[in-house]
Amino acid sequence: MSFSGSELFRLVMHRFTYRILLLLLFSNCIGFAATVCSPDGNIVLTFKIRDIAGFKNCPIYSVSYKSKPVLVESRLGFELEDAVSLYDDFKIMSEESSHQDTTWRPVYGERSIVQDQYNQVSILLQQDGAYGYKIMLDFRCYNSGAAFRYSILSRNAAREIIIKNERTEFRFLQDHYAWCTTTAQGVYSKLPISKIPAQVERPLTIESEDDIYIALAEANLVAYARMKFSRSPDDSLCVTSQLSGSVFADLPLVTPWRVIMLAETPGELFENNDIFLNLNEPCRIENTSWIKPGKVIREVTLTTAGGKACVDFAARRNMQYVEFDAGWYGHEYDDSSNATSVNVDPKRSPGPLDLHEVIRYASKKNIGILLYVNRRALELQLDDILPLYRQWGIKGVKYGFVQVGSQEWTSWLHEAVRKAARYQLMVDVHDEYRPTGYSRTYPNLMTQEGIAGDETRPSNELTLTILFTRMLAGAGDNTICYYDNRVDDNASHAYQLAKSVCLYSPWQFLYWYDRPKESPRKKGGAGGQKNVISEEPELEFFDHVPTVWDETRVIHGSISEYAVIARRSDENWFVGCMNSGLSRSLDIPLDFLKPDKKYIAFVYSDDDKIETKTRVRIDRKAVESTSILNVNMTAKGGQAMRIVPAG
Repeated sequence: MSFSGSELFRLVMHRFTYRILLLLLFSNCIGFAATVCSPDGNIVLTFKIRDIAGFKNCPIYSVSYKSKPVLVESRLGFELEDAVSLYDDFKIMSEESSHQDTTWRPVYGERSIVQDQYNQVSILLQQDGAYGYKIMLDFRCYNSGAAFRYSILSRNAAREIIIKNERTEFRFLQDHYAWCTTTAQGVYSKLPISKIPAQVERPLTIESEDDIYIALAEANLVAYARMKFSRSPDDSLCVTSQLSGSVFADLPLVTPWRVIMLAETPGELFENNDIFLNLNEPCRIENTSWIKPGKVIREVTLTTAGGKACVDFAARRNMQYVEFDAGWYGHEYDDSSNATSVNVDPKRSPGPLDLHEVIRYASKKNIGILLYVNRRALELQLDDILPLYRQWGIKGVKYGFVQVGSQEWTSWLHEAVRKAARYQLMVDVHDEYRPTGYSRTYPNLMTQEGIAGDETRPSNELTLTILFTRMLAGAGDNTICYYDNRVDDNASHAYQLAKSVCLYSPWQFLYWYDRPKESPRKKGGAGGQKNVISEEPELEFFDHVPTVWDETRVIHGSISEYAVIARRSDENWFVGCMNSGLSRSLDIPLDFLKPDKKYIAFVYSDDDKIETKTRVRIDRKAVESTSILNVNMTAKGGQAMRIVPAG
């Protein structure tokens, strides 16, 4: 059968009109449904308007993965300050579908090319009644997960809104296990959903009885209250959003994205974490040439001599930065301390510190200087210190103990990142802040804590839980220790080498409590003066390891138990193997290498027979893509590898 041009036009218009009529019909009844699928067809999100739990015409969604239900009939909406419920009495006004399949290159990252591929449906809702709110719901399905956000567009003539609470639900069919912590740097517990406490952190990683791994999270949190998760008081199998305070906003208001990552293994979750970046806006910094990842050593003596010794060490060992930590401008917790001048806190160091001389010395050796500034000085002096530090030649600032959670402090922090960009200053956010992908938009946001790093003496079990929970969200400033006795207490030195591969951070702090042998030992004061870097042979691994990557693969991964992660930089591969709980032997196929090409693998493993302080053995092996390496790890051990082309 064939049609003329005019007949085809009439047919298309007829079908278009028919669809609109159906939409208008369904929008006023219980049965309306819209569906969006991931590009590979594995993830299906369905949206409905229907009566539920005594409420009429409620927005509801559900999600399935590979034909298995993951989330069932979960409600959407808000409670407003003026006692208005924004979760029922809705009708559909319009539906629009769209899709995208593009790639983009980040300034730096865990991969050099990111694919941004999704299908989307946007649904406009109108609430009945006197208030007349309109809400746009955007639902996206990527191959790695589903995401949605609200846009509250209008309320008759009103221009402002106060959200008391967001009532987003994630309702499960079974009592799955989740890895939970209530604080950003807390210990995780593996609990059934029915037992999770209030205010648990995100991402919340969950393992279903169907062997599906789920991670609930948020992306693009910029000027909204932080979301955490709680168990619903009405349904023990339902997890609900819980905002850290009210949200005050002009209309229209666009919320952060709510994210449901889905995979068959924890490793797949890890490999697909660029969903957070894709849900943020593209880079807004035109010239990014000044944004430079690198390895950092902390100067612990707060002296001129110590600073120069760290600069020399950094230049000798292929590091890029020296950071002066708390105390360089006075007592960090004293509001009278002035971060525009160098005035060493006597409780930390007797000095002397000529910071400007260290900056000049470092510049000659192409080493950048970073400064720590506590939130007290940041809140009082931010607009003064940023242009001043640019004038001094400082490359970046570590924002210390920033306040997080509320809309006010969330907005303040991201504005502080944007202000730093104006003066070409990079940023590391200290303490409880967790990333949601903003480093795509402002890549001067290099890294952040929100992680129980080495300062907190984490067990291997905790770090291997963090790897598949917190680290899904983005970079983590782990403050890797090497010579401190906590390494011997909790892990091994080969395990510490592996951390620099497994725990991604564009600014990777190494030797956190250590000092070069040329650095003077402090007399009195606090912090790390005893641990001298004796420069064992395996430190060559730290010399060579990059901090950003072209490709990332998870070879093995089990939450809290073990991980083997391989990352590529140019033609070189680095492999980190971390273990916990009991001794393990794992095979590592090297099929990620280029076929028909020869390589040399430098293998760094724990060996008590090696007569060095750190007892790390170094082996050199010829390998190729068909090779399989066997890794043996003690209950608290690890292994690291550097694989480079032969010849």
